[in-house]
Amino acid sequence: MDKSLQIQYQKKLTTADEAVKVVKSGDKLFIGEFVQVPEALEAALAKRVDELENVQLRATTYSKPLKTVAADPTRTKFIYDDWHFGGIARRLYSKGLAGYIPLTYHQAPRLIHKYVDVDVVFAQTTPMNEKGFFNFSTSNSITHANIDKARTVIVEINNTMPVCLGGNNEGVHISEVDMIVEGPNNPLIEVPPVPVSDVDRGIAKYVMEEIEDGACLQLGIGGLPNVVGSLIADSDLKDLGVHTEMLVDAYVDMYEAGRITGKRKNIDKGKMVYTFAMGTNKLYDFLDNNPMCASYPVSYCNDPRIIALNDKVVAINNALEVDLYSQVASEATAYRQISGTGGQFDYIFGAFNSRGGKGLICISSTFTDKQGKVHSRIVPTFKPGTIVTVPRSCTHYIVTEYGIAQMKGKSTWERAEALINIAHPDFRDELVEAAKEMNIWVRSNKLQ
Repeated sequence: MDKSLQIQYQKKLTTADEAVKVVKSGDKLFIGEFVQVPEALEAALAKRVDELENVQLRATTYSKPLKTVAADPTRTKFIYDDWHFGGIARRLYSKGLAGYIPLTYHQAPRLIHKYVDVDVVFAQTTPMNEKGFFNFSTSNSITHANIDKARTVIVEINNTMPVCLGGNNEGVHISEVDMIVEGPNNPLIEVPPVPVSDVDRGIAKYVMEEIEDGACLQLGIGGLPNVVGSLIADSDLKDLGVHTEMLVDAYVDMYEAGRITGKRKNIDKGKMVYTFAMGTNKLYDFLDNNPMCASYPVSYCNDPRIIALNDKVVAINNALEVDLYSQVASEATAYRQISGTGGQFDYIFGAFNSRGGKGLICISSTFTDKQGKVHSRIVPTFKPGTIVTVPRSCTHYIVTEYGIAQMKGKSTWERAEALINIAHPDFRDELVEAAKEMNIWVRSNKLQ
Protein backbone atom coordinates (compact mmCIF):
# COMPACT_ATOMS: atom_id res chain seq x y z
CA MET A 1 0.00 0.00 0.00
CA ASP A 2 1.18 3.50 -0.85
CA LYS A 3 2.74 5.18 2.21
CA SER A 4 0.70 8.37 1.70
CA LEU A 5 -2.51 6.33 2.01
CA GLN A 6 -1.24 4.80 5.24
CA ILE A 7 -0.48 8.26 6.62
CA GLN A 8 -3.96 9.52 5.70
CA TYR A 9 -5.50 6.46 7.33
CA GLN A 10 -3.68 7.00 10.61
CA LYS A 11 -4.57 10.71 10.67
CA LYS A 12 -8.26 9.96 10.21
CA LEU A 13 -8.41 6.93 12.53
CA THR A 14 -10.29 7.63 15.76
CA THR A 15 -12.63 6.05 18.29
CA ALA A 16 -16.39 5.90 17.95
CA ASP A 17 -16.83 8.10 21.02
CA GLU A 18 -14.60 10.78 19.52
CA ALA A 19 -16.16 10.53 16.05
CA VAL A 20 -19.74 11.11 17.17
CA LYS A 21 -18.79 14.39 18.84
CA VAL A 22 -19.28 16.00 15.40
CA VAL A 23 -23.04 15.43 15.73
CA LYS A 24 -24.94 18.51 16.86
CA SER A 25 -28.54 19.05 17.91
CA GLY A 26 -30.74 19.40 14.85
CA ASP A 27 -28.37 17.43 12.60
CA LYS A 28 -29.60 15.02 9.98
CA LEU A 29 -27.78 11.68 9.87
CA PHE A 30 -27.72 8.75 7.47
CA ILE A 31 -26.82 5.66 9.47
CA GLY A 32 -26.68 2.73 7.08
CA GLU A 33 -28.56 0.19 5.02
CA PHE A 34 -29.99 -3.31 5.38
CA VAL A 35 -27.69 -5.85 7.10
CA GLN A 36 -24.86 -3.35 7.54
CA VAL A 37 -25.10 -1.70 10.93
CA PRO A 38 -22.37 0.76 12.07
CA GLU A 39 -22.70 -0.65 15.57
CA ALA A 40 -19.89 1.19 17.36
CA LEU A 41 -20.94 4.60 16.03
CA GLU A 42 -24.65 4.11 16.69
CA ALA A 43 -23.94 2.90 20.25
CA ALA A 44 -21.61 5.83 20.89
CA LEU A 45 -24.24 8.27 19.64
CA ALA A 46 -26.82 6.74 22.00
CA LYS A 47 -24.56 7.59 24.94
CA ARG A 48 -24.93 11.29 24.05
CA VAL A 49 -28.71 11.21 24.51
CA ASP A 50 -28.70 13.81 27.30
CA GLU A 51 -26.60 16.26 25.27
CA LEU A 52 -28.62 16.33 22.05
CA GLU A 53 -32.04 17.38 20.76
CA ASN A 54 -33.88 16.69 17.52
CA VAL A 55 -31.21 14.59 15.80
CA GLN A 56 -32.85 13.04 12.73
CA LEU A 57 -31.67 9.52 11.89
CA ARG A 58 -32.40 7.92 8.55
CA ALA A 59 -31.62 4.38 7.43
CA THR A 60 -32.77 1.83 4.88
CA THR A 61 -34.46 -1.24 6.44
CA TYR A 62 -32.37 -1.33 9.58
CA SER A 63 -31.86 -4.91 10.68
CA LYS A 64 -30.78 -4.58 14.32
CA PRO A 65 -32.41 -2.83 17.28
CA LEU A 66 -31.27 0.78 17.58
CA LYS A 67 -29.61 1.82 20.82
CA THR A 68 -30.40 5.46 20.02
CA VAL A 69 -34.11 4.71 19.91
CA ALA A 70 -33.95 2.65 23.09
CA ALA A 71 -32.18 5.55 24.81
CA ASP A 72 -34.94 8.00 23.83
CA PRO A 73 -38.45 6.56 24.15
CA THR A 74 -39.89 10.08 23.86
CA ARG A 75 -38.62 10.55 20.26
CA THR A 76 -37.41 14.06 21.08
CA LYS A 77 -33.67 13.40 21.13
CA PHE A 78 -33.39 10.95 18.23
CA ILE A 79 -36.02 10.93 15.50
CA TYR A 80 -35.78 7.78 13.38
CA ASP A 81 -37.22 7.48 9.86
CA ASP A 82 -36.78 4.61 7.42
CA TRP A 83 -36.77 4.51 3.63
CA HIS A 84 -38.21 0.97 3.70
CA PHE A 85 -39.68 -0.96 6.62
CA GLY A 86 -38.46 -4.27 7.94
CA GLY A 87 -39.31 -5.92 11.24
CA ILE A 88 -37.39 -3.40 13.36
CA ALA A 89 -39.03 -0.31 11.88
CA ARG A 90 -42.44 -1.98 11.86
CA ARG A 91 -42.30 -2.56 15.62
CA LEU A 92 -41.00 0.95 16.27
CA TYR A 93 -43.72 2.45 14.06
CA SER A 94 -46.43 0.68 16.06
CA LYS A 95 -45.07 2.41 19.18
CA GLY A 96 -44.79 5.84 17.54
CA LEU A 97 -40.99 5.65 17.43
CA ALA A 98 -40.36 5.55 13.68
CA GLY A 99 -41.62 7.18 10.52
CA TYR A 100 -41.69 6.04 6.90
CA ILE A 101 -40.31 8.05 3.96
CA PRO A 102 -42.35 7.39 0.80
CA LEU A 103 -40.34 7.18 -2.41
CA THR A 104 -40.05 5.65 -5.83
CA TYR A 105 -36.89 3.71 -5.12
CA HIS A 106 -34.94 4.36 -8.31
CA GLN A 107 -35.40 8.10 -7.76
CA ALA A 108 -33.90 8.03 -4.26
CA PRO A 109 -30.35 9.22 -5.10
CA ARG A 110 -31.74 12.03 -7.24
CA LEU A 111 -34.20 13.22 -4.61
CA ILE A 112 -31.46 13.08 -1.95
CA HIS A 113 -29.26 15.28 -4.13
CA LYS A 114 -32.12 17.73 -4.74
CA TYR A 115 -34.14 17.83 -1.55
CA VAL A 116 -32.49 16.06 1.41
CA ASP A 117 -30.04 17.71 3.80
CA VAL A 118 -27.40 15.35 5.19
CA ASP A 119 -25.02 16.52 7.90
CA VAL A 120 -23.29 13.27 8.90
CA VAL A 121 -23.02 9.79 7.37
CA PHE A 122 -22.21 6.62 9.31
CA ALA A 123 -21.26 3.97 6.73
CA GLN A 124 -20.10 0.47 7.53
CA THR A 125 -17.46 -0.62 5.03
CA THR A 126 -14.79 -3.22 4.39
CA PRO A 127 -11.17 -2.31 5.27
CA MET A 128 -9.40 0.11 2.94
CA ASN A 129 -7.76 -1.59 -0.04
CA GLU A 130 -4.35 -0.85 -1.54
CA LYS A 131 -5.87 1.87 -3.76
CA GLY A 132 -7.42 3.73 -0.84
CA PHE A 133 -11.04 2.58 -1.30
CA PHE A 134 -13.50 1.40 1.33
CA ASN A 135 -16.09 -0.97 -0.18
CA PHE A 136 -19.79 -0.71 0.71
CA SER A 137 -20.09 -4.51 0.65
CA THR A 138 -23.69 -5.75 0.33
CA SER A 139 -25.41 -2.35 0.47
CA ASN A 140 -24.83 0.06 -2.40
CA SER A 141 -28.35 1.46 -2.89
CA ILE A 142 -28.31 5.09 -1.64
CA THR A 143 -25.13 5.19 0.46
CA HIS A 144 -23.01 7.19 -1.96
CA ALA A 145 -25.83 9.65 -2.64
CA ASN A 146 -25.86 10.47 1.07
CA ILE A 147 -22.06 10.78 1.15
CA ASP A 148 -22.26 13.25 -1.74
CA LYS A 149 -24.46 15.54 0.38
CA ALA A 150 -22.83 15.07 3.79
CA ARG A 151 -20.80 17.60 5.76
CA THR A 152 -18.96 14.78 7.56
CA VAL A 153 -18.39 11.19 6.42
CA ILE A 154 -17.43 8.56 9.00
CA VAL A 155 -16.73 4.97 7.97
CA GLU A 156 -16.84 2.10 10.41
CA ILE A 157 -14.72 -0.84 9.26
CA ASN A 158 -15.93 -4.41 9.49
CA ASN A 159 -13.33 -6.91 8.28
CA THR A 160 -15.80 -9.82 8.17
CA MET A 161 -17.85 -8.45 5.25
CA PRO A 162 -17.52 -9.49 1.60
CA VAL A 163 -15.97 -7.13 -0.92
CA CYS A 164 -18.71 -6.59 -3.50
CA LEU A 165 -17.45 -5.55 -6.90
CA GLY A 166 -19.15 -2.92 -9.10
CA GLY A 167 -20.97 -1.73 -11.03
CA ASN A 168 -20.31 1.77 -9.90
CA ASN A 169 -20.25 3.79 -6.70
CA GLU A 170 -19.67 0.57 -4.76
CA GLY A 171 -17.22 2.30 -2.43
CA VAL A 172 -15.70 5.54 -1.21
CA HIS A 173 -12.11 6.79 -1.43
CA ILE A 174 -10.22 7.85 1.68
CA SER A 175 -10.01 11.37 0.28
CA GLU A 176 -13.82 11.63 0.71
CA VAL A 177 -13.73 10.27 4.27
CA ASP A 178 -13.34 12.50 7.33
CA MET A 179 -12.97 9.89 10.06
CA ILE A 180 -12.33 6.16 10.31
CA VAL A 181 -13.51 3.94 13.15
CA GLU A 182 -12.50 0.30 13.46
CA GLY A 183 -15.64 -1.50 14.53
CA PRO A 184 -16.28 -4.69 16.53
CA ASN A 185 -16.13 -6.80 13.33
CA ASN A 186 -19.32 -8.71 14.03
CA PRO A 187 -20.43 -10.96 11.15
CA LEU A 188 -23.19 -9.72 8.91
CA ILE A 189 -26.72 -10.53 10.00
CA GLU A 190 -27.93 -13.66 8.27
CA VAL A 191 -31.45 -13.66 6.85
CA PRO A 192 -32.41 -17.32 6.54
CA PRO A 193 -34.72 -18.37 3.71
CA VAL A 194 -38.42 -18.19 4.59
CA PRO A 195 -39.97 -21.66 4.88
CA VAL A 196 -41.78 -22.70 1.71
CA SER A 197 -45.51 -23.48 1.92
CA ASP A 198 -47.75 -25.57 -0.31
CA VAL A 199 -49.34 -22.31 -1.46
CA ASP A 200 -45.89 -21.03 -2.52
CA ARG A 201 -45.41 -24.22 -4.52
CA GLY A 202 -48.79 -23.74 -6.16
CA ILE A 203 -47.97 -20.18 -7.17
CA ALA A 204 -44.49 -21.17 -8.35
CA LYS A 205 -46.02 -23.69 -10.73
CA TYR A 206 -47.70 -20.87 -12.65
CA VAL A 207 -44.64 -18.62 -12.41
CA MET A 208 -42.43 -21.28 -13.98
CA GLU A 209 -44.70 -21.38 -17.02
CA GLU A 210 -43.81 -17.73 -17.70
CA ILE A 211 -40.01 -18.16 -17.61
CA GLU A 212 -38.22 -18.93 -20.88
CA ASP A 213 -34.62 -19.63 -21.83
CA GLY A 214 -32.68 -16.37 -21.75
CA ALA A 215 -35.09 -14.67 -19.33
CA CYS A 216 -33.67 -11.97 -17.04
CA LEU A 217 -34.85 -12.47 -13.45
CA GLN A 218 -35.82 -10.21 -10.59
CA LEU A 219 -36.98 -11.92 -7.41
CA GLY A 220 -38.44 -10.24 -4.35
CA ILE A 221 -38.27 -11.47 -0.77
CA GLY A 222 -40.12 -14.36 0.88
CA GLY A 223 -40.76 -18.05 0.47
CA LEU A 224 -41.74 -17.83 -3.18
CA PRO A 225 -38.30 -16.80 -4.51
CA ASN A 226 -36.84 -19.80 -2.68
CA VAL A 227 -39.15 -22.28 -4.33
CA VAL A 228 -38.84 -20.60 -7.75
CA GLY A 229 -35.06 -20.68 -7.42
CA SER A 230 -35.19 -24.35 -6.47
CA LEU A 231 -37.47 -25.23 -9.39
CA ILE A 232 -35.25 -23.31 -11.81
CA ALA A 233 -32.13 -25.03 -10.45
CA ASP A 234 -33.80 -28.41 -11.11
CA SER A 235 -35.13 -27.36 -14.55
CA ASP A 236 -33.55 -27.40 -17.99
CA LEU A 237 -33.80 -23.62 -18.45
CA LYS A 238 -30.75 -22.11 -20.14
CA ASP A 239 -28.78 -18.86 -20.09
CA LEU A 240 -30.84 -16.98 -17.55
CA GLY A 241 -29.76 -13.47 -16.61
CA VAL A 242 -30.06 -11.47 -13.40
CA HIS A 243 -30.97 -7.80 -13.02
CA THR A 244 -32.53 -7.46 -9.60
CA GLU A 245 -32.93 -5.07 -6.70
CA MET A 246 -32.15 -7.66 -4.04
CA LEU A 247 -29.75 -10.57 -4.34
CA VAL A 248 -30.77 -13.60 -2.28
CA ASP A 249 -29.56 -17.16 -1.71
CA ALA A 250 -31.79 -18.51 -4.49
CA TYR A 251 -29.55 -16.90 -7.11
CA VAL A 252 -26.55 -18.83 -5.78
CA ASP A 253 -28.46 -22.09 -6.17
CA MET A 254 -29.47 -21.23 -9.74
CA TYR A 255 -25.94 -20.18 -10.66
CA GLU A 256 -24.32 -23.27 -9.19
CA ALA A 257 -26.83 -25.42 -11.10
CA GLY A 258 -25.65 -23.80 -14.34
CA ARG A 259 -28.90 -21.99 -15.10
CA ILE A 260 -27.51 -18.44 -14.82
CA THR A 261 -24.95 -17.31 -17.38
CA GLY A 262 -26.14 -13.85 -18.40
CA LYS A 263 -25.02 -14.56 -21.96
CA ARG A 264 -28.26 -13.29 -23.52
CA LYS A 265 -28.44 -10.01 -21.63
CA ASN A 266 -28.22 -6.85 -23.70
CA ILE A 267 -26.52 -4.83 -20.96
CA ASP A 268 -24.17 -5.97 -18.18
CA LYS A 269 -23.74 -9.17 -20.15
CA GLY A 270 -22.55 -12.03 -17.97
CA LYS A 271 -23.15 -10.05 -14.75
CA MET A 272 -25.61 -10.59 -11.91
CA VAL A 273 -26.70 -6.99 -11.28
CA TYR A 274 -28.12 -5.93 -7.88
CA THR A 275 -28.25 -2.97 -5.51
CA PHE A 276 -28.27 -4.79 -2.14
CA ALA A 277 -27.94 -8.35 -0.87
CA MET A 278 -29.56 -10.09 2.11
CA GLY A 279 -29.24 -13.77 2.88
CA THR A 280 -27.06 -16.30 4.60
CA ASN A 281 -23.31 -16.77 4.65
CA LYS A 282 -23.69 -18.86 1.51
CA LEU A 283 -24.66 -15.68 -0.33
CA TYR A 284 -22.05 -13.47 1.36
CA ASP A 285 -19.27 -15.94 0.59
CA PHE A 286 -20.44 -16.14 -3.02
CA LEU A 287 -20.31 -12.36 -3.37
CA ASP A 288 -16.81 -11.85 -2.01
CA ASN A 289 -14.57 -10.53 -4.82
CA ASN A 290 -16.79 -12.32 -7.36
CA PRO A 291 -16.54 -10.68 -10.81
CA MET A 292 -19.77 -12.43 -11.82
CA CYS A 293 -21.66 -10.00 -9.56
CA ALA A 294 -22.03 -6.25 -10.08
CA SER A 295 -23.22 -3.88 -7.35
CA TYR A 296 -24.89 -0.66 -8.51
CA PRO A 297 -26.67 2.27 -6.88
CA VAL A 298 -30.43 1.94 -6.99
CA SER A 299 -30.62 4.82 -9.48
CA TYR A 300 -29.17 2.44 -12.07
CA CYS A 301 -30.38 -0.93 -10.88
CA ASN A 302 -34.04 0.06 -10.47
CA ASP A 303 -34.43 2.60 -13.26
CA PRO A 304 -37.29 1.24 -15.42
CA ARG A 305 -35.49 2.54 -18.51
CA ILE A 306 -32.41 0.48 -17.62
CA ILE A 307 -34.46 -2.59 -16.64
CA ALA A 308 -36.25 -2.52 -19.98
CA LEU A 309 -33.01 -2.66 -21.98
CA ASN A 310 -32.77 -6.39 -21.27
CA ASP A 311 -35.20 -8.73 -23.04
CA LYS A 312 -37.58 -11.12 -21.30
CA VAL A 313 -37.37 -9.49 -17.89
CA VAL A 314 -39.49 -11.53 -15.46
CA ALA A 315 -40.12 -9.53 -12.27
CA ILE A 316 -41.57 -11.61 -9.42
CA ASN A 317 -42.93 -9.69 -6.43
CA ASN A 318 -45.50 -10.18 -3.68
CA ALA A 319 -48.30 -8.08 -2.23
CA LEU A 320 -50.70 -7.77 0.68
CA GLU A 321 -53.93 -7.33 -1.26
CA VAL A 322 -55.33 -6.74 -4.75
CA ASP A 323 -58.71 -5.10 -5.23
CA LEU A 324 -61.26 -5.80 -7.95
CA TYR A 325 -60.07 -2.74 -9.86
CA SER A 326 -56.64 -4.51 -10.05
CA GLN A 327 -54.90 -2.02 -7.79
CA VAL A 328 -52.04 -3.59 -5.81
CA ALA A 329 -51.34 -2.84 -2.13
CA SER A 330 -47.93 -4.11 -1.08
CA GLU A 331 -46.73 -1.81 1.70
CA ALA A 332 -49.48 -0.71 4.06
CA THR A 333 -52.97 -1.79 4.99
CA ALA A 334 -55.58 -0.18 7.22
CA TYR A 335 -53.22 2.51 8.60
CA ARG A 336 -50.48 -0.05 9.31
CA GLN A 337 -47.15 0.51 7.56
CA ILE A 338 -45.69 -2.94 6.89
CA SER A 339 -42.91 -2.49 4.34
CA GLY A 340 -42.54 0.14 1.62
CA THR A 341 -42.87 0.78 -2.08
CA GLY A 342 -39.34 -0.50 -2.57
CA GLY A 343 -38.58 -1.51 -6.13
CA GLN A 344 -41.90 -3.14 -6.90
CA PHE A 345 -43.27 -0.30 -9.02
CA ASP A 346 -39.88 0.15 -10.72
CA TYR A 347 -39.73 -3.48 -11.82
CA ILE A 348 -43.40 -3.91 -12.77
CA PHE A 349 -43.07 -0.82 -14.99
CA GLY A 350 -39.66 -1.81 -16.34
CA ALA A 351 -40.58 -5.43 -17.03
CA PHE A 352 -43.58 -4.44 -19.15
CA ASN A 353 -41.36 -2.24 -21.30
CA SER A 354 -38.83 -5.04 -21.74
CA ARG A 355 -39.25 -6.96 -25.00
CA GLY A 356 -41.06 -10.12 -23.92
CA GLY A 357 -41.05 -8.96 -20.30
CA LYS A 358 -43.57 -9.82 -17.61
CA GLY A 359 -44.28 -8.19 -14.26
CA LEU A 360 -45.81 -10.70 -11.84
CA ILE A 361 -47.52 -9.86 -8.54
CA CYS A 362 -47.76 -13.12 -6.60
CA ILE A 363 -50.09 -13.51 -3.61
CA SER A 364 -51.64 -16.31 -1.64
CA SER A 365 -55.39 -16.26 -2.18
CA THR A 366 -56.06 -16.00 1.58
CA PHE A 367 -54.46 -15.20 4.91
CA THR A 368 -55.46 -16.06 8.46
CA ASP A 369 -55.53 -13.31 11.10
CA LYS A 370 -54.47 -13.60 14.75
CA GLN A 371 -57.98 -14.63 15.74
CA GLY A 372 -57.89 -17.54 13.29
CA LYS A 373 -60.28 -15.99 10.77
CA VAL A 374 -59.53 -16.53 7.08
CA HIS A 375 -59.63 -13.51 4.74
CA SER A 376 -59.34 -13.17 0.98
CA ARG A 377 -56.35 -11.24 -0.35
CA ILE A 378 -58.44 -10.33 -3.39
CA VAL A 379 -60.90 -7.78 -2.02
CA PRO A 380 -63.64 -5.58 -3.44
CA THR A 381 -61.99 -2.34 -2.29
CA PHE A 382 -59.19 -1.43 0.09
CA LYS A 383 -59.82 -0.33 3.66
CA PRO A 384 -59.04 3.28 4.58
CA GLY A 385 -55.33 3.70 5.27
CA THR A 386 -54.32 1.12 2.69
CA ILE A 387 -51.73 2.44 0.23
CA VAL A 388 -51.76 1.62 -3.48
CA THR A 389 -48.27 0.53 -4.58
CA VAL A 390 -49.01 -0.37 -8.20
CA PRO A 391 -51.88 1.56 -9.83
CA ARG A 392 -54.29 -0.43 -11.97
CA SER A 393 -52.97 1.20 -15.13
CA CYS A 394 -49.57 -0.43 -14.50
CA THR A 395 -50.63 -3.83 -13.15
CA HIS A 396 -49.58 -6.63 -15.51
CA TYR A 397 -50.04 -10.15 -14.09
CA ILE A 398 -51.59 -11.33 -10.81
CA VAL A 399 -50.78 -14.87 -9.69
CA THR A 400 -52.33 -17.00 -6.92
CA GLU A 401 -52.23 -20.71 -6.27
CA TYR A 402 -55.44 -20.89 -8.34
CA GLY A 403 -54.04 -19.40 -11.54
CA ILE A 404 -52.62 -16.41 -13.34
CA ALA A 405 -54.51 -13.37 -14.64
CA GLN A 406 -53.17 -10.86 -17.16
CA MET A 407 -54.62 -7.35 -16.73
CA LYS A 408 -53.30 -5.30 -19.65
CA GLY A 409 -55.92 -4.24 -22.20
CA LYS A 410 -58.82 -5.48 -20.10
CA SER A 411 -61.83 -3.44 -19.04
CA THR A 412 -62.78 -3.05 -15.40
CA TRP A 413 -65.30 -5.90 -15.56
CA GLU A 414 -62.85 -8.14 -17.41
CA ARG A 415 -60.23 -7.47 -14.75
CA ALA A 416 -62.66 -8.19 -11.93
CA GLU A 417 -63.78 -11.38 -13.63
CA ALA A 418 -60.20 -12.58 -14.13
CA LEU A 419 -59.31 -11.80 -10.52
CA ILE A 420 -62.37 -13.56 -9.11
CA ASN A 421 -61.46 -16.65 -11.12
CA ILE A 422 -58.10 -16.90 -9.30
CA ALA A 423 -59.49 -15.98 -5.86
CA HIS A 424 -60.10 -18.69 -3.28
CA PRO A 425 -63.31 -20.54 -4.21
CA ASP A 426 -64.84 -19.83 -0.78
CA PHE A 427 -64.82 -16.08 -1.52
CA ARG A 428 -65.79 -15.98 -5.19
CA ASP A 429 -69.54 -15.62 -4.73
CA GLU A 430 -69.25 -12.69 -2.35
CA LEU A 431 -66.71 -11.04 -4.68
CA VAL A 432 -69.21 -11.37 -7.55
CA GLU A 433 -71.90 -9.73 -5.44
CA ALA A 434 -69.52 -6.97 -4.39
CA ALA A 435 -68.59 -6.33 -8.02
CA LYS A 436 -72.27 -5.92 -8.88
CA GLU A 437 -72.79 -3.48 -6.00
CA MET A 438 -69.74 -1.52 -7.18
CA ASN A 439 -71.32 -1.25 -10.63
CA ILE A 440 -68.62 -3.38 -12.22
CA TRP A 441 -70.49 -5.51 -14.74
CA VAL A 442 -69.37 -9.09 -14.21
CA ARG A 443 -70.68 -11.89 -16.41
CA SER A 444 -71.15 -14.28 -13.53
CA ASN A 445 -71.95 -17.22 -15.79
CA LYS A 446 -68.28 -17.27 -16.78
CA LEU A 447 -67.07 -17.48 -13.19
CA GLN A 448 -66.34 -21.02 -12.09
